[in-house]
Amino acid sequence: MIATGSGCAGLWRACSTLLPRHRLLFSAAVRAQSSLSGDLVPRTSVSRPPWPEQPTVVSEEEERRRHAAVVSTVNQRIQRQDFGRLFAVVHFAGRQWKVTNEDLILIENQIEAQCGERIRMEKVLLVGAEDFTLVGRPLLEKELVRVEATVIEKTESWPKVHMRFWKRHRFQRKKIIVQPQTVLRINTIELNPRLT
Repeated sequence: MIATGSGCAGLWRACSTLLPRHRLLFSAAVRAQSSLSGDLVPRTSVSRPPWPEQPTVVSEEEERRRHAAVVSTVNQRIQRQDFGRLFAVVHFAGRQWKVTNEDLILIENQIEAQCGERIRMEKVLLVGAEDFTLVGRPLLEKELVRVEATVIEKTESWPKVHMRFWKRHRFQRKKIIVQPQTVLRINTIELNPRLT
């Protein structure tokens, strides 16, 4: 029927004959876009949460009391050494590493320390345990946490071939890349016994 009509007029006639049969679908589409409720965005669980908005008013004194309670609980755990295995996020050699005791780290560059030397990682972003986590803004203080590592090995990576080739241009470049590598072992992650 649509193919036999002439141009756009035939298409419009065919569509207009179909619309009265499906008035329910058409009226639902108009109803969803209507501005009777005054909302431009339809009410969904994304635009408005299904629960009522409840303002939470907490006084500064209550906030200080909660903070002091959390700090005292963490201090007690640290003094009793009752926090389980510690982990830390450190920034070292341009990357962030999540480390724990006895971890091995392969760093893709050379550091100045020799094999067997102990180094201290001073840029600690986060320290966590089973029940608490200390987050720096952006770093934790040097007196609060101490992460030490030992240089295990200094070596080079396997040769990597970087090849560039343009077909039909007689262009070909081959570069072999060998990067220095350093292997570190994390010895200890220690926390200061008192938080402030």
